[in-house]
Amino acid sequence: MLKILDAKWGVAIALNLLIPLFSEAQLELSAQLRTRSELRHGTGNLIRKDQASAFFTSQRTRLNLSYKYGGIQFFTSLQDVRVWGQDASSISSADGNRFGLHEAWAIIPLKTMDSAVNSPTGQLSLKIGRQELLYDDSRLLGNLDWLQQARRHDAALLKWTKGTWKADLGVAFNQHTDAFSYDGTYYTPGNLASSVKNSKGELVPVPANFIPLVNAQGISSLQGQPALAGPPSTNALRQHYKSLQFLHLNNKKGARELSFLLLADQFQQYRLDSVSNNYNGETAYVYGRNYKTSGFNTRITTGILVQQPLTKNQLTVTAGFYFQGGKDPDGKELRAYTSTLQLHLKKKQSSWQAGWDFLSGNKTGLTPDQSRRFDPLYGTPHKFWGQMDFFYAGTGSPAGGLNNAYLKYAYKSKKNYESAAELHYFGLANRQTSLNGIKLSPYLGTELDWIQRYQMNPITQVELGTALLFASKSMITAKAQPAGNYQRTAWWVYLQLNIRPFLFKQSTTNK
Repeated sequence: MLKILDAKWGVAIALNLLIPLFSEAQLELSAQLRTRSELRHGTGNLIRKDQASAFFTSQRTRLNLSYKYGGIQFFTSLQDVRVWGQDASSISSADGNRFGLHEAWAIIPLKTMDSAVNSPTGQLSLKIGRQELLYDDSRLLGNLDWLQQARRHDAALLKWTKGTWKADLGVAFNQHTDAFSYDGTYYTPGNLASSVKNSKGELVPVPANFIPLVNAQGISSLQGQPALAGPPSTNALRQHYKSLQFLHLNNKKGARELSFLLLADQFQQYRLDSVSNNYNGETAYVYGRNYKTSGFNTRITTGILVQQPLTKNQLTVTAGFYFQGGKDPDGKELRAYTSTLQLHLKKKQSSWQAGWDFLSGNKTGLTPDQSRRFDPLYGTPHKFWGQMDFFYAGTGSPAGGLNNAYLKYAYKSKKNYESAAELHYFGLANRQTSLNGIKLSPYLGTELDWIQRYQMNPITQVELGTALLFASKSMITAKAQPAGNYQRTAWWVYLQLNIRPFLFKQSTTNK
């Protein structure tokens, strides 16, 4: 009998301890289903005159769970990304796994036993796990949300806030496996296919630690351009860092804002190598970059971004400058920079923007071990350099850098309708030459974008986008496209449906 009473008292005590915990917690469960149908005729790169337009529908599905208790926060986001028809209606286990974890992080307040979080020296917390890095205007650190797969990092952040000041100190260190048999910390930075054609055209497994080089026919070759997973390029294109450290400072007073960034990212060094095998009595090779080698190339990026209102709630100027030094991912001596200047006028339901972005590029006279190409790191290029993603996106960018002058207009009704238009002038930042040494005209093209959004109900938004690009002959050479007869007028249309329901939300406070 005493044992039963003791058990009841134990349960009662436990419930009394747990009820306040859950009664003060905030729990949210939300979801997203975003489909986007696209009709492409030269998006990202110009297409040849014998090529047809492409049409497809892609889909992102997310399930988000958020939990808060006191200063503690926990968040996880499950994500599935696919193209309609990518899988058959009935698939096998060999079809692969496209379901992934987009985010999973926690924020833990740091305090001593006898001091509060809100101390005179400010608030200090630790954010750790898989997370989006989203700072300032997303120019250099952004979540790339336009892409269905978006962008995230595995990192730890020490976060400090006091008054109008915020500071984040972040670190990341990437590795492929925790297997006992894996030695060293060698890191192959690309997302690779499992197989490649060797120099004889035979399909063979990709060698360990390799990014293979292939020619236009997809066969491994010493002169292969581009590589199967691509050479190191811009905006983290196919070239993931080995490690990363950054400090971000921000001060905001009303509409006035000042931000400072100091970021270092390291890339595994490589050597040109080959792996041989026997093919019908002959020796065949897979050529590529072998990343199983000691040493790293460290790149340093630093700069400021300032936003200053000129008139009350109407005219604002934004200016920024960033410098890159150290070594680029290929180990070249890097000296590059970017600048931005923008005037933003907002009046009632309309807003206008006029601006200019400059991203430095290579110029004549450089030695092979030098680079002047600015890399906009891990930002959201779709937001800045045209909706058709010709620059610093999945198709690379000109070696001569970019000049982008633009005008933007946006209108938001008092009800559920939004409209935006953009006009971009694209040019080379530095003079670039063709393979035979002829200087290219600096003018690359003009792009016109028009986007319309309608909020159908509290959780559903429909978006229609159209874009038109008129390219010069320089665009083909500047983007290093293969020789061919290209259409220099490109266009693109998309229709997107974005559904974001709240499935569950509970917020109670124990009194």
